[in-house]
Amino acid sequence: MLKGKFAILVSRFNSEVTNGLVRGALEALGENGFSSAVVDVFDAPGAFELPLLAQALAETDQYLGVIALGCVIKGDTAHFEHISHAAALGLMQAGLSTGVPVSFGVLTTYTEEQAVVRSRPGPENKGRESALAVLSSAATLERFKAITG
Repeated sequence: MLKGKFAILVSRFNSEVTNGLVRGALEALGENGFSSAVVDVFDAPGAFELPLLAQALAETDQYLGVIALGCVIKGDTAHFEHISHAAALGLMQAGLSTGVPVSFGVLTTYTEEQAVVRSRPGPENKGRESALAVLSSAATLERFKAITG
């Protein structure tokens, strides 16, 4: 079993949705033996800032993984596409450059209703899915380390 800490990094833009994502992530971690005592939660202003902050957290070597959560809802301009694309690529790069699992738990929805549905309690909560993806990736990396010494 994994031993260590996890970081949750959450965008405070669309906080009514992102708070639900955090609850889902914490629930998934708790169900897998990680109490809130080994989970640090950090705020980010928005989804665009998530990659830099996720990379900084991963570089500390204090965390088995970083669960990045946010919500971008399409508006009337192309801003949605630019932010979503930058967040996705940046979070992927943060994980690749540090070797620490970093999740893309950023909702990219067309409506607020879609975002709310994905942040509700239950098995379909995307914060929960994001935490489980980081847990699985961290466990696989541990297995790789055990094999390669």
